[in-house]
Amino acid sequence: MSDVMAEAEAALKAKLADADIGGTVKFDIEGEGAIMVDDGGVRQGDDAADVTLKADADTFREILDGSLNPTAAFMGGKLTVDGDMGLAMKLASELG
Repeated sequence: MSDVMAEAEAALKAKLADADIGGTVKFDIEGEGAIMVDDGGVRQGDDAADVTLKADADTFREILDGSLNPTAAFMGGKLTVDGDMGLAMKLASELG
């Protein structure tokens, strides 16, 4: 497991510990791998998901540390969303 993946997994676990996701989300970190998030928790994997968020490691790091708003990342072309946009927006509000 790379440091990027371990850092992302730990940050998502901390931020989403009490969240009611209501679906399956895949964070696809370009060149690193994927992290799955659902009501069962956070884990590394590359399974089917209701929504997939794809970006490079720096963009995800900025989103997770709060220096980049997920909606701004999407609008700026740094983050792509494939699937359930409602679930993506719910997740964006959980990530702050």
